[in-house]
Amino acid sequence: MGTRGKVSSLLEEFKNFALKGNVIDLAIAVVIGAAFGKIIDSLVKNIIMPLISLVMPGEQGYVAWKWIIDGKEIPYGLFLGEIVNFLVIALALYLFIVKFLGMVMKSKQEEPPPEPTKDQELLTEIRDLLKNK
Repeated sequence: MGTRGKVSSLLEEFKNFALKGNVIDLAIAVVIGAAFGKIIDSLVKNIIMPLISLVMPGEQGYVAWKWIIDGKEIPYGLFLGEIVNFLVIALALYLFIVKFLGMVMKSKQEEPPPEPTKDQELLTEIRDLLKNK
């Protein structure tokens, strides 16, 4: 096989891999996940943390919460914002995956198997008789 054949074979294999349903589904999930992350990030930074800063002392909100040690600023308010961001994302994923999808999986598992047909019962009896011989 020449170089041209190897290249076309490689391109064909890559095309088969890249256009499989699983890869496309994964790409869609990544894009939706990134958009979901931006929404949660906005929720935390623009709604939750400003509400928390109303309760906590400080004039400029959580962004201005800093420790100053030896002239160095340590912005712990931003860190707390990222922790809240993570917790909200984790809660949303938990509710969706465990509670929502878990209920769907349980309902599928609870369905009893269908009764065997007459043909299946007869084949089972024949199999059992042959095993006993």
